[in-house]
Amino acid sequence: MNKIAIAIIGSVVSLGLVFGIASNKAVAQMSHEQMQPSQTKQTSQFRRIEQPLWAKGIVTAGGLGLIALELWWFLLSKPKSQKAQSKQDIQEVTITVDGGYEPSQVVVNALQRVRLNFYRKDPSSCLEEIRFPDFHIAQELPLNQVTPIEFTPNEPGTYTFTCGMNMFRGEVKVETGQV
Repeated sequence: MNKIAIAIIGSVVSLGLVFGIASNKAVAQMSHEQMQPSQTKQTSQFRRIEQPLWAKGIVTAGGLGLIALELWWFLLSKPKSQKAQSKQDIQEVTITVDGGYEPSQVVVNALQRVRLNFYRKDPSSCLEEIRFPDFHIAQELPLNQVTPIEFTPNEPGTYTFTCGMNMFRGEVKVETGQV
C-alpha cells in the first residue's frame, strides 16, 4: 500500500476516534435527570427506517469503489504522452485544451527549438491562460484558436506547465538530444 493511502486511512481513523471521544464526553456531561427517558409522547417528524443488510452492503461497496477510483485517478493514473515530431529543425506537437491538456505529457529533445500548438476548445476561465514557470512564459489562449508557444530547453528534465489558476497541469519531458 502506498504511503499516501496509509496517511488518508490514518486520518479517517483518527477523525473517527476524535468524534467518538467527543460524543462520549458530551453524554458524560449530561446530568442524571437529562438522561432519563421522557414520559411525554414523542413528536419527532423523523422515524428510523430499517434497511436490509444487502442494501447496506451495496451502498458501502459503492462508496469504497468510488474512493478507490478517486485515489487511482489522482495518484496512480499515468499521463498520456506524445513524442514531438521534428519539422525543419523545430520539434512540434499540438495539445488540445479541453477539460485539461491532451496529451498531458510531451517528450522533446534538449537543445532543439520546441513549438507547442495549444488548441483551446474549453470555454472555462481557468484554461484561458497557459504558464511555463521554468521558461518564464505566460500566454493567453483564445477560444477555438491555435496558439503556438516556442522555447528551447537547454537541459534534460521535466518541466511543468499549468493553467492560469494552477488547477490543470501537464509536463514537457526533455531528454538528451540525439547527435
